[in-house]
Amino acid sequence: MEGDTFSGLGNGTQINSKILQTFQKNSVQVQNILDQNRLLINEINQNHESKIPDNLSRNVGLIRELNNNIRRVVDLYADLSSSFTKSTEVSSEGDSSGALRSDAKAGHKRNRPA
Repeated sequence: MEGDTFSGLGNGTQINSKILQTFQKNSVQVQNILDQNRLLINEINQNHESKIPDNLSRNVGLIRELNNNIRRVVDLYADLSSSFTKSTEVSSEGDSSGALRSDAKAGHKRNRPA
C-alpha cells in the first residue's frame, strides 16, 4: 500500500497513502484526547458543584491538564495540515514539472523578488 495514491477528492486530487495513514493516526489521537477531555470536564463540573475545598483545589490541576490536551489537539491538526499541504505541493509540482508550455519551455516555478 505504500506509495499508493487515492483519488479521494472529487476534483481529481490524489492523496498519498502516507498522508492517509497520518490522517488516520492523528484522528485516533485526537478522538482519544477529546474523550479524555470529556471526562475531565465532567469531573471539573462535579467538583465545582460539590463546593468542597479539596475538590475545588483539584480543579486547578484538572483545568491545566484540559488546557494541555487542547494544545495537543491543535498541534495534531497543525501537523496534519502541514503534511497535507506539503503533499499537495509535491503532487502538483510532479504533475506539471515535465509539461511543455506553449512557448516550448518546460513549466517551472519562478521565484518572485522579495
